[in-house]
Amino acid sequence: MPGSSKTPCARQGDRALCVVLHDVAPATWPACARLLAGVDALGDVPVTLLVVPEYHRGVPIDADGEFVRAIGQRLERGDEVAMHGCFHWDDVPARNPAAWLRRRLWTAGEGEFGALDESAAQQRIQRGLAPFRRLGWPVRGFVPPAWLLSDGARAALSRSSFAYTSTLGRLYTLPDWRPQGSASLFWSVRSALRRRVFGRLNGYRLAGLGDAPLLRLGIHPVDVAYPEVLGFWLRAIERSLATRAAMTKSTWLEARR
Repeated sequence: MPGSSKTPCARQGDRALCVVLHDVAPATWPACARLLAGVDALGDVPVTLLVVPEYHRGVPIDADGEFVRAIGQRLERGDEVAMHGCFHWDDVPARNPAAWLRRRLWTAGEGEFGALDESAAQQRIQRGLAPFRRLGWPVRGFVPPAWLLSDGARAALSRSSFAYTSTLGRLYTLPDWRPQGSASLFWSVRSALRRRVFGRLNGYRLAGLGDAPLLRLGIHPVDVAYPEVLGFWLRAIERSLATRAAMTKSTWLEARR
């Protein structure tokens, strides 16, 4: 059954691991598949797949048969899909230097929902949901590209059908925006300096997050291009599985309730 999980729900209070694969789309699928093969080799680890309906305004997800079959197989094995923006591209002009730094330099212009008003955010949500509905894929979560949400986007999400959303630091249930305790790691790989900094930072943080009820590992397809980054993620997953139950975001939220 699509969206079913083979991993038992943890008891409330147990510590959990959520492996989250960002930017899943036909254009990124070869890198995604390589990463998932590494994760699968570690055991029964359900993954939350952040699927972009029209990545960079490219091929819609339901127009690529190979991609549709691949995601269908992932759903059968217990993964879940969440909607990750619509285009994963921020096309709203930055109005000041601070906005330019936040939305262009730090996020490489991909923080799609960082400056949308409520109407525009609602339109993109509905457009993005359409192919999921055509495919019959259950989608309970929305994760904004680059974890950026404007006030308008927050308002649109409050009126949406999603059960949860997340930012870099928080996982929220919807529509009440109740924060759920979690910690997250991610990696910026756009320069050698960033990779070194994040390598040290993530190593320290992973060692100090033992008490977090939920550990989210935010992995991107581009990470696969760097052996040291891919190696870190696979070691982090293997290490975390010794003390945490692996589950999707939806499964963890259901267990909390």
